[in-house]
Amino acid sequence: MAAHIKPLVLHAHATGPNPIKVAIALESLKVPFVVKHWDFSDDPNTGVKGAMFLKINENGRVPALEDPNTGIVSWESGACINYIRRVYDKGNTIGPPGDSAQDLVDFEKWEYFLLTTLGPMTGQTNWFRHYHPQKNEDALKRYEAQTYRCYDVLEEQLKKTGATSILGARVTAVDYHFEPWVRQYSFAGLSLDRYPLIAKWLGIMETREEVREAYYKIKGSK
Repeated sequence: MAAHIKPLVLHAHATGPNPIKVAIALESLKVPFVVKHWDFSDDPNTGVKGAMFLKINENGRVPALEDPNTGIVSWESGACINYIRRVYDKGNTIGPPGDSAQDLVDFEKWEYFLLTTLGPMTGQTNWFRHYHPQKNEDALKRYEAQTYRCYDVLEEQLKKTGATSILGARVTAVDYHFEPWVRQYSFAGLSLDRYPLIAKWLGIMETREEVREAYYKIKGSK
């Protein structure tokens, strides 16, 4: 990446998977960025529900991404990553690994499967296991079962690819979307005992430089 590129600003917090996936994409393309951490409060200066952050993202959630090189502000992790791809991945190193219409659809369907299904189901499992003020075992069991159903789908896909990446030809932004969410399996109280290929894929991803650097910048550890 050219030295004259001004660092992008990635708005994040130290917990949660969505800012990490954006950081991984930036790291993979060697796009310079700085991380600004926010908390979950409505403090006007430090909270994602505060006045300062709501000017950046009216939905009050991280990640958000500001690009001083273009003046563009994006939020929602899928939108952030797709913006990064359009502007900074001119060689298509993290996009669809082929040029056919099917390659594009395959990329998008797995991206959307994470954004609409595996991610939200895992998030609800975390919520009802750790954060809901009253125990609700029925809800927990439902979301736990749905997360495992998503694992079933992913495991079958990895059988087709040898578990080196989700789409098979190479690691793409799809893998970046999935990695922080799947890494949360233990925190969610789930097990990968029935998912050896997911465990293999996750182990491969955890060793990649862009993944390790992203975790360091977001969390302060690799």
